[in-house]
Amino acid sequence: MTDRRSASLSLKQLAYLLAVRDSLNFTRAAEQCFVTQSSLSGGLAELERSLDLKLVERSRQRVSMTPVGEAVCVRAEQILAASEDLFAFARAQSEPGTGSLRLGIIPTIAPYVLQYFLAACAEHFPALELFLHERQTESLLDQVSGGELDAAVLALPMDTRTLAVTHLFDDPLRLLAAPGHPVVRRDAPLRLSAIDTSQIILLEPGHCLREHILSACGVGAQASRRFEASNIDTLVQLAEAGFGLALVPAMAIAHGLLRDTSLIEISLQTPPLRGIALVTRPSHPLREFLEREVAALLCR
Repeated sequence: MTDRRSASLSLKQLAYLLAVRDSLNFTRAAEQCFVTQSSLSGGLAELERSLDLKLVERSRQRVSMTPVGEAVCVRAEQILAASEDLFAFARAQSEPGTGSLRLGIIPTIAPYVLQYFLAACAEHFPALELFLHERQTESLLDQVSGGELDAAVLALPMDTRTLAVTHLFDDPLRLLAAPGHPVVRRDAPLRLSAIDTSQIILLEPGHCLREHILSACGVGAQASRRFEASNIDTLVQLAEAGFGLALVPAMAIAHGLLRDTSLIEISLQTPPLRGIALVTRPSHPLREFLEREVAALLCR
């Protein structure tokens, strides 16, 4: 038999709880939820009465979650994600390719696929309202798992948790050097392990391309480095200025990354690969549409 208390729970109350958990501030949480602070406080109080649990500790100095409050938040995220799937299911019953699609994409892929992808979406699905969010990998995984995004485009290898993964294509990494660098004088294709990989400039922590490069470079790649870049364009500028070597995605070069630079591509025997993939929730009602139609447009 269903507990009658569950009838008093609302998705809005669960959203209030998550907003407080994320901000640890009732004023900011109320602004995030577009309600007054008194409405948010009342909703949380009703949620605590329904569950007969103390979820949030609040004083004049600070707001914190109780241990059981943190556990309830995990379940609240799952419930809200399921509710998003229910609405998506309702939309999907009318006609796939209509309604809205919330898609995330990492910064080391977005600049090189979006122009073609957006044009293809407009051509094939003119009734689809597309919302794009450029974020780093961990943030996208959280948002897809939590129902804030329908799907995300990211690079493998990567722990994708329990999400469904559709491999799109492989993107090789190309080695670049300034004209005066010693590796330029090599005639035969190089093994990456044959060069001083501590010279390879990295992106800053949080970018999955950084981890892919470190994995490809192997032992010693974590040596102290003078320079780290926040994006691929800066990485290329550092390499051209002679501060090291650059490993960059082939898709970036194909998109004109080296235009107006003097950098030289060094041939590698076995270029490292990153896999470009689409991830979504296994329960997502548009999963088939995402994995068939959206994936096909991303591969064009």
